[in-house]
Amino acid sequence: MSQNDVVISGTGLWTPSQSITNEELVIAFNAYVERYNAENTAAIEAGELVALQGSNAEFIEKASGIKQRYVLDKEGVLDPARLAPRIAERPDEQISVQAEMAVKAIHQALENAGRSVSDVDAILVACSNMQRAYPAVSVEVQHYLGMERGWAYDMNVACSSATFGIQAGVDAIRNGSAKCVVMVNPEICSAHLAWQDRDCHFIFGDVATAVVLERAEDAVSAEQWQVRGTRLQTKFSSNIRNNFGFLNRCDESGVGARDKLFRQEGRKVFKEVCPMVAEQILDHIGSLSITPEQLKRMWLHQANLSMNELIAKRVLGRPADRVEAPVILDEYANTSSAGSIIAFHKHRQDLAVGDQGVICSFGAGYSIGSVIVRRSR
Repeated sequence: MSQNDVVISGTGLWTPSQSITNEELVIAFNAYVERYNAENTAAIEAGELVALQGSNAEFIEKASGIKQRYVLDKEGVLDPARLAPRIAERPDEQISVQAEMAVKAIHQALENAGRSVSDVDAILVACSNMQRAYPAVSVEVQHYLGMERGWAYDMNVACSSATFGIQAGVDAIRNGSAKCVVMVNPEICSAHLAWQDRDCHFIFGDVATAVVLERAEDAVSAEQWQVRGTRLQTKFSSNIRNNFGFLNRCDESGVGARDKLFRQEGRKVFKEVCPMVAEQILDHIGSLSITPEQLKRMWLHQANLSMNELIAKRVLGRPADRVEAPVILDEYANTSSAGSIIAFHKHRQDLAVGDQGVICSFGAGYSIGSVIVRRSR
């Protein structure tokens, strides 16, 4: 490896203690539907409103591959009168929920990298939604980690935030502005999900992941992954969108509207994103003289099982098995930017030195990020 080489020397994963199965979620959702339809019988019969349809566990698993999800607050989500987590605001003098999640994942990643907080030069918090506009959550994380020096910033490219964050960290190391960068993804997806919407109420879960990036010449961990290349792509689309923001208060007519939470045109996303992702992976590995047969593993964004199966098939030219394209969304559901990192964290130890794979994420934007890695140690 050359002097400019960067490696992933450690990863971390923090998982909430509470989980919700599809069966539990369906009971709460169907109770909400029954109540809504009963309260609006007259309007429904008059054609002014459309009756809501119930959900079932089989539909959820068939549509997505999801069997359960982890959440910060189970009780609030399963309350038919609320269908949203209860996450209390904390005083400004206390660490925020999102920063606390990040710190826990970072400590594990540093331990796995054989590093301490004093070795870190920069913190990048990369996720779909920040808890607040400012001060940056990353700077708060830096403070509660006890970092006496360095810098930090937040970034948001929705579900692709992790791969975009990895490129930003790699670039910082290669240009000499840092020797060791931690990229962390504290995703509180349960808070921006419309749990009352049958089409998406089952999609998301909460989690935090972290990645330690450093110069190969400095790395001390027993396991290391050389970052051979990164590639990013964006193309504007409103097919996945969330309009929540500080300008909402300036137009009272839209406060509380459905578009202030996650929404998507699922069929359009499937049709448009899958070929874009497969094409990027193929072009990216081709630029590094890697053939599909040499690609030992694809750690793909965990949004939908059918999407991952189609992308993997297009890349390999045949259906991929669960070893070649690991699945974690059955347990974690869609955790936005953290999904591909969970897959990498849990499903890489069996690969040998010299084996290569791709960490790939894709989502709203549209945005696609691919990171080609090679086990170097």
